[in-house]
Amino acid sequence: MMAWWRNLARPGPRLRLAAVALMLAGPVQAQDGVAPLLTLDQDRFFLQSDFGKATIERERAASVVLEQENKRIEAELVAEEQALTEERKTLPPKEFAAKAEAFDQKVERIRAEQDAKVRELTDTRDEDRKAFLKAAVPVLGDLLGQKKATAILDKNLVILSLSAIDVTDEAIEMVNAALAEKPVPAP
Repeated sequence: MMAWWRNLARPGPRLRLAAVALMLAGPVQAQDGVAPLLTLDQDRFFLQSDFGKATIERERAASVVLEQENKRIEAELVAEEQALTEERKTLPPKEFAAKAEAFDQKVERIRAEQDAKVRELTDTRDEDRKAFLKAAVPVLGDLLGQKKATAILDKNLVILSLSAIDVTDEAIEMVNAALAEKPVPAP
């Protein structure tokens, strides 16, 4: 026997009918003193804002530099490994083993250094997002007040809503204008 609540997750004719009725209802208006809820696509809010675009471009440029550095290092290590392989033919086993061990340690050290650089890029991205959201909170607060709404929810967490309550485009315009006046300091 299926629990009654499992049926709620299955879209049936009534849910589809309710969704169509909501779409045809038009913009949400505060009724009986109840303020509406708003939704915001947080990813699009960041990525399509001027700040987000600049952040992504900086990250892309840093990634390209890191990728080029990795290719250069890889070419150097391949050449060094080939030279070591050639030396193997003429070196005593003990001397070759020592050189091979030193090469392996060098490779591990370089790998750790390059991994740290990747983590630094990720940390910078996270810090940029935090700085953006910190700067965006007052803008979103203004938008909330302008719309006389009670909350802004993440659009990706809402199961069903009217497109009229999505304020992402307005929020992007407002945050661009606010940050153009007072830029967010780089992390």
